[in-house]
Amino acid sequence: MLGCVIHGAGDLRVTELPVPEPGPGEALVAVRYGGICGSDLHYWRLGEVGDFRLREPMVLGHEVAGTVVSYGAGAAGPVPGTPVAVHPATPCGRCPECADGRANVCRDSRYLGSAARFPHVQGGFASHIAVPAGQLRALPGGLGLRRAALTEPLSVALHAVRRAGDVSGRRVLVTGAGPIGCLVVAAAKAAGAARVTVTDLVPEALGYAAVTGADTLVRADDPGDAGWPEEVDVAVEASGVAAGLDTCLRRVRRGGVVVQLGMLPPGLSPFAGHRVVSREIELRGAFRFGAEFDDALELLAARGEFDGLISAVVPVREAESGFELAADRGRSCKVLLEF
Repeated sequence: MLGCVIHGAGDLRVTELPVPEPGPGEALVAVRYGGICGSDLHYWRLGEVGDFRLREPMVLGHEVAGTVVSYGAGAAGPVPGTPVAVHPATPCGRCPECADGRANVCRDSRYLGSAARFPHVQGGFASHIAVPAGQLRALPGGLGLRRAALTEPLSVALHAVRRAGDVSGRRVLVTGAGPIGCLVVAAAKAAGAARVTVTDLVPEALGYAAVTGADTLVRADDPGDAGWPEEVDVAVEASGVAAGLDTCLRRVRRGGVVVQLGMLPPGLSPFAGHRVVSREIELRGAFRFGAEFDDALELLAARGEFDGLISAVVPVREAESGFELAADRGRSCKVLLEF
């Protein structure tokens, strides 16, 4: 089978790999689509994501959907042939965080296509993958495999909005109109947000935010843009740059909530931290997701506008060009690899 393997910064190879055999408790899935995520792009460009650095070749990918092929000993789940999305996380179930119902920050979790641990957890950008059977989710009626590849990033967005608390009737600011930022817009609107403003430097990216329901689009580099809100109740930082966090802290009201979703670079990040104190702003992190994965499937099945975020579907043999396209924010939002 073909797999998409990263060997180091700038060294992405489409490689022949053996088809895995599902072990005890595992399912074999024939992957159809895999979404290229910002973290995949970081591994490709830099060989690292935050503090997670490549130490060995790794199959990339964690946003995957396909069909069930077979099961290993003792495993059960959707019958073979069923279209499924694959939850990419396997928490340990034993640590204090898991016991507290926060498995998304499990200290010993396994996550598809992640260099957070060594040996690395091999990812889902392969024609077939063997995963714990409990990670399979049958697609609800009306949801096809192509759109189902958005389940993981939409789950991230849903979790970020829930970290903000009740946004019903609230004014929300989202900094960054990449795929995650656009999905945060959809999540906030689904949760009842009254008005969602999105900022970005790239006009084409702002156009994708409009697809998911943004009420106001603002050029982040134009302080005179008439769309800037005087203040908001909630801000979600989805760009992963310190300037975005600084904007959130300056625009959120006194006593408001800022959710840091974008992964900031390692080291110190300058922002207006004094406002956290003087305005009693609540600054909350958001990392991955938990039960939101199932909610994301239902939302994707119910709303067809998500298809507008898929800019291109690229055969896995042309993965390098797919990554180049996904990295060009002026030409794409979400790019899928097809297996």
